[in-house]
Amino acid sequence: MKTITHWIGGKPWEGEPERTGPVFNPATGRQAAEVAFAGAGEVDRAVGAARKAFEDWRSVSLTRRQNIMFAYRELITRHRLDLARILTAEHGKTLDDALGEVQRGLEVVEFACNIAHLIKGEFSEQVSSAVDTYTVRQPLGVAAGITPFNFPAMVPMWMFPIAIACGNTFVLKPSEKDPSASLLNAELLAEAGLPDGVFNVVHGDKAAVDAILAHPDIAAVSFVGSTPIARYIYEQGTRNGKRVQALGGAKNHMIVLPDADMDLAADAAVSAGYGSAGERCMAISVVVTVGESADRLLPKVRERIAELVVGPGDSEGAQMGPLVTAEHRDRVAGYVDAGEAEGARLLEDGRGFTSEGHEDGFFFGPTLFDRVTQDMSIYRDEIFGPVLSVVRTDSYQEAIDLINVNPYGNGTAVFTNDGGAARKFQAEIEVGMIGINVPIPVPLSFYSFGGWKDSIFGGHSIYGPEGVHFYTRPKVVIARWPDPIHRGVDLGFPQHR
Repeated sequence: MKTITHWIGGKPWEGEPERTGPVFNPATGRQAAEVAFAGAGEVDRAVGAARKAFEDWRSVSLTRRQNIMFAYRELITRHRLDLARILTAEHGKTLDDALGEVQRGLEVVEFACNIAHLIKGEFSEQVSSAVDTYTVRQPLGVAAGITPFNFPAMVPMWMFPIAIACGNTFVLKPSEKDPSASLLNAELLAEAGLPDGVFNVVHGDKAAVDAILAHPDIAAVSFVGSTPIARYIYEQGTRNGKRVQALGGAKNHMIVLPDADMDLAADAAVSAGYGSAGERCMAISVVVTVGESADRLLPKVRERIAELVVGPGDSEGAQMGPLVTAEHRDRVAGYVDAGEAEGARLLEDGRGFTSEGHEDGFFFGPTLFDRVTQDMSIYRDEIFGPVLSVVRTDSYQEAIDLINVNPYGNGTAVFTNDGGAARKFQAEIEVGMIGINVPIPVPLSFYSFGGWKDSIFGGHSIYGPEGVHFYTRPKVVIARWPDPIHRGVDLGFPQHR
C-alpha cells in the first residue's frame, strides 16, 4: 500500500516512519493509503531546513518573490483539476465543490502576488531638523501551519502564500485524514522556483502538533480547526513565546424574517446547510425563523432536500458526497439520536443513507430538525455534518439576542427585504462576519477572515491585510543625515523642532 510521506528541504523524506495512519476513500469506505506520522525528530528536520533556508530567503528581492508566486499561480491554474480530484478522493466532497475550494485558495495566492505593494511601510520627512522617520515590515522567521481536514487545499493556501511572500519560511502540518493535496502543492512550489527548504510538509497527529508548538525555532503558528483545539494551540503556542492565530469552530445562524423572499431563503438554507456535507466552519447549521416565517419556509426547504443528489464526489450530478470517516459519520448520527431524544421534531432523517454501489461509504443524508431549543445538544454543539436545525422565535429582537448569547461568533446571516432591519442586524449582531441575504459571508482575499468570541483566539484574523501583519513585524527607523558643517555636543534632552 502506498505510503504518503513528508516533504522536507525540497524533496520527499526518505526515512522509515515509526508510526503511520490510514487514509480512506470516503466514498468506498476502503483504505487507499497510509500516511507517515512525524515525531519530534521529523519536525526538527523540517524546521531545521526551514531555518537554514530563511537565511537567504529573507534577503531575496520582493520582485523575485512575486515572480515565484505568479509562477505558482499559473501552475495551480493548470493543475486545478488534479488538485480537485485529490480532494474528492480523500475528503469525499464533490468535484465541483473541490474546484471551488481550489479557486478560493487561488485567490489568496493572487493576493500574495502583490506583496511588493502590501508590505510597503510609511515615511515622514523632516520630523525634526534633518531627521526622517519611516517604517519597514520584516519577516518573522519560520512559520508553521496546522490545518483541518475539511479544506485540505484552501486553508493551507490561506497561510503559506502570504507567509512565504513576506519572506518567511514555512512548515505545514496538514490533516492526516487527507494529506496528499499538501504534497502536490509542495511539488508545484518547487516547480515554480521556490528554493529548497522554504516550504516543508510534515504529517501526523498530536505528537507532531506538540513538537511544532514546543520548537524554539518556530516564530509563528497558524491554526484552523475546532474550538477546543484552537484554545489549546493558542495557550501552548503563546506560552512558548510564539505569535499565534487560532481560528476555532462555529455555530452559524441564519435569521429569516417574514418579509424575506422565501425561495431565496430556502435556496440559501439548503446550500449553506448541506454544502460540503456540512463539514465547514461557515456552514449554516441553525435557521432562526421569526413569527410565521417557519411555516412558509420549511415546505420549501423540504422540497429542495428531496431533490438533492447524494453520492460519490466524482459521480455525475452528485451535489453532496460522504463524510470524511466512519467515526465522524457515527458521531453525526449520535447527535441526531440525541436530538430526537431531547424532543426536537425530526423532519428529514439522514441516518442509514447508502449510495448504490457504494454501500460501505461514509454517507449521511441531509437531516432537518424543527422546533429546536437552546438547551438541546444539536443546538449547542458544532455537529460538522449535514444537520440543519430550525429554531422558532416570536420577534426579531429575540432572534438577535439568541445569536448574541451564543459562545461562537464566526458567521451569521439575515434574510429580509427591509433595509432598516438589515441595518439593525449589521449594527447589533456580535459576530465577526455577517451576510445580508448572503448565507456564507466569507470575504474575498483582499479582506481578512475571522470570527469573534470562541471562534478565534488571539488578535489575528487570517489572510488579507491582517495576514500580512501576522507574518511580519514592523520596525521604525529614525534617521539623521546632518549637514556636513554641523558638529558639536549637546547634552540636553532631544527636542523636536
